[in-house]
Amino acid sequence: MKPLVRLVVAPHPDDEVLGAGGAMARWAREGHSVQVAVVTRGRPPLYTDEQEDQCRDEARAAHGRLGVATTWYLDLPAAELDTVAHRELNGKVGEIIRACAPDELYLPFPGDLHLDHQLVFHSALVSARPGRDGSPRGIYAYETLSETNWNAPFLTPSFIPNHFVDITGTVEAKLEAMALYRSQVRPAPHERSLSALRALATLRGATVGLGAAEAFITIRTVT
Repeated sequence: MKPLVRLVVAPHPDDEVLGAGGAMARWAREGHSVQVAVVTRGRPPLYTDEQEDQCRDEARAAHGRLGVATTWYLDLPAAELDTVAHRELNGKVGEIIRACAPDELYLPFPGDLHLDHQLVFHSALVSARPGRDGSPRGIYAYETLSETNWNAPFLTPSFIPNHFVDITGTVEAKLEAMALYRSQVRPAPHERSLSALRALATLRGATVGLGAAEAFITIRTVT
């Protein structure tokens, strides 16, 4: 099997590790090209430049631990994507998708509570429409603890996975990468604690007979 290019689109730094860190480590070990697109950047007055610099350093270390080949930064305003013209967001995300031409594309779940996640999903889906050069042949949505699980029952989409990646051999790499996001990880029982991430991996794995897994929803596949 030829190496694949897999692109994980993260609205904010750490979303990629929360949703697909174990899978990313596995893919990299198997010789595939793993790339990450971080859509937003913290800007004053919501975030200081020092906070953003720290987060970039943490992302660099975490991606190095997982074997990420390329990290793309779009530098759009964090927690303010609703102030960006939809056409501009489509264009920025589309540039990255065309540049790396992924075989598979991994996106935040559109039912997530955070509006940035919803907007990124829709713009990426616009940019990945079939028939364009470099359109991915597989598109999946990942779950993000503290966002996906806080949607409103029966009012927004529920995360019901139908695609699972065995991360039994890489769950420790995922946890180590998350630990490198020192500004983002929280002590237990917070959802962004390492113990919560391990528990979710164990639960997702148990549902399909694995020691640990990450779960996704298949948006579209072309074979």
